[in-house]
Amino acid sequence: MSDDPYTVLGVQKDASAADIKKAYRRIAKECHPDLKPGDAKAEAKFKAAAAAYDLLKDPETRTRYDNGEIDASGQERPQQQYYRDYAEAAGNPYRSGAAYGEPDDMSDIFAEFMRGRGQHGQQRTHQFHAPGHNLNYSLQISFLDAVFGASQKLTLPDGDRIEVKIPAGITNGQTIRLRGKGAPSYGDGPAGDALVSVSVADHPVFDRQGDDIHITLPITIDEAVLGGKVPAPTIDGGVNVNVPAGTSSGKTLRLRGKGVKKRGSSDRGDQLIELTVSVPDKIDDDLKTFMESWRETHRYDPRKGMPS
Repeated sequence: MSDDPYTVLGVQKDASAADIKKAYRRIAKECHPDLKPGDAKAEAKFKAAAAAYDLLKDPETRTRYDNGEIDASGQERPQQQYYRDYAEAAGNPYRSGAAYGEPDDMSDIFAEFMRGRGQHGQQRTHQFHAPGHNLNYSLQISFLDAVFGASQKLTLPDGDRIEVKIPAGITNGQTIRLRGKGAPSYGDGPAGDALVSVSVADHPVFDRQGDDIHITLPITIDEAVLGGKVPAPTIDGGVNVNVPAGTSSGKTLRLRGKGVKKRGSSDRGDQLIELTVSVPDKIDDDLKTFMESWRETHRYDPRKGMPS
């Protein structure tokens, strides 16, 4: 898979911010791990798209990438030509071609520097300024912290701890940028950023599908036949839902506004409750006798029309 974020998102380099966002959302809808669980290829495509979007959505980092200052991961590119650029910059005392000629390579630059020391009888120093490198970290958060947002401490290799503010609705594989929390700069340059890749832990009950929450809720035979109010968990706490009489396994109930907060909006997705009829592990004599009698007088075929 290409490392170029434009190629990853399938857009041109002059694409607008809106087109970049649209391309990312398209890939997210097609390849999100919640929608294609177990599909490693789709998950890799989604993570690559998320990283590409994180780089390009920020005008500053997009400009720096376009200028070749950082790579697709946000890391500083090696400034191999820094000393050449510095030597050729206006105002540099070692730049004068009339006195020393134009330096052709790195060794010439240092030679010019040493000649300058010898001719003027003193060392001329120039402060080196360069931004610090970005540093990459991984952080695992709970399912509900990803849904509602949270604040979590991240321990750095040197033992220092920094606070990571997790925005509500963040998805698995997204990156949080902490400006100025990366490697220190050289001279008066800006410090690098900390890029925190977020991993969201699975939940034993809730499954996220985009901005919606999905659960499977078992119901008893009598609840399926007769209907009634049944307790169900939501990310906000327990509620009672109405199960219609004559419900079969697979029927889905929708709770509006009980899902994840939508990005850039105060609205929330929905919770989808898929009902499944649960038969007792042990069938007692009363149930067995009743069902045998009922079957004799109310026989029906739910598989009618299916090929045998």
